[in-house]
Amino acid sequence: MYVTIVYVDVKTDFVEDFKEACQKNHESSILESGKLRFDILQMHENPSQFVLYEAYDNEKAAKAHKETQHYALWRETVADWMASPRKGAVYDGLCP
Repeated sequence: MYVTIVYVDVKTDFVEDFKEACQKNHESSILESGKLRFDILQMHENPSQFVLYEAYDNEKAAKAHKETQHYALWRETVADWMASPRKGAVYDGLCP
C-alpha cells in the first residue's frame, strides 16, 4: 500500500465549509481505481485540526488522484481556508 497522510489546520470560521468540501472530494475519490481508503478525521479536542488518510494500491494510483478534476476543485476551494499550509507525509502500508 502507498499511504499519504495530510495534516490540515483550518481557520475556525471555515471549519464547516472545509468539512463540506472534503465530503464532496471524498465521494468522488472513493470511486477512483486504485483507491483503497480515504478517511477524513477531525480532532475532537481541536475541531479546526484535520487529518486526511489516503491509501492506494500504489504510487501510480496516488499520482492519478492528484490529476482528477475533483481534487483540483477541492484544492482550489479550501486553499484560503487553511491557517497554515497543509503538510503531507508518505508511508508504506505494512498491515493489513
